[in-house]
Amino acid sequence: MDQGSGGGRGMTAERIEAPRLTLTPLTVEDADDMVGVLASEELYAFIGGGPPGLGDLRARYARLGTGRSPDGRQDWLNWILRRRQDGRAVGTVQATVTEGERRAEVAWVVGTAWQGRGYASEAAGAVAEWLRGRGVGLLQAHIHPGHEASMKVAARIGLRPTDLFEDGERLWHWERG
Repeated sequence: MDQGSGGGRGMTAERIEAPRLTLTPLTVEDADDMVGVLASEELYAFIGGGPPGLGDLRARYARLGTGRSPDGRQDWLNWILRRRQDGRAVGTVQATVTEGERRAEVAWVVGTAWQGRGYASEAAGAVAEWLRGRGVGLLQAHIHPGHEASMKVAARIGLRPTDLFEDGERLWHWERG
């Protein structure tokens, strides 16, 4: 990891091995596998929007693949979740790192065909551990109050609900003691 001070490159996503998953840094080419994973309308019940087309997903992944926001204030870390047994893509995890690499907003999506198998908890937990190991002292997630599965994932990775809401989503957080 290269420290982000002085205008240099900040934190960058690295390959992470979890028990059943390999988390690989997102590339434009991943859109080909992910367009099917993200195709179910059910995925968007709590997060809004709808399934992206391949061209839109490629363009989005190209933007995210830069690893930084246009103003340079955020590091954008994105991983594709692939099953170790067969390399099949099943979802994504992202972390937006700010405040001198001390705070990260995390989010996860697992395709409906692979939900209920613990993949989101495994992947989000691996990313949370990876971030904590690199000095991130505050992890946050915004979760719709009706999204029970995501609340369970957040709790499993050590986040706790707060009384703060933004755009209808509850802020969950963990802070280094």
